Amino acid sequence: MKVRVECYSGHKADERPVRFWLDDQLYQVEEVVDRWYGPEDAFFKVKASDENLYILRQKRPGSEDIWQLEAFQQGGSGT
Repeated sequence: MKVRVECYSGHKADERPVRFWLDDQLYQVEEVVDRWYGPEDAFFKVKASDENLYILRQKRPGSEDIWQLEAFQQGGSGT
């Protein structure tokens, strides 16, 4: 599922997500629980304002960032 993400940019661009939209619903990122990186992708496991966990994948083909929702866990349990 595609998702629109707004990121914090500190030492580097798109350092971490701060909010995201699924359809027209806005979610604030309360906590970045985990993050890991691949050769062309970055993954962020986040706890959102609805108390659920989401894994967001950032694909970086060239200069255009593409975000996708990779996983969802209801209730935020089992980090």
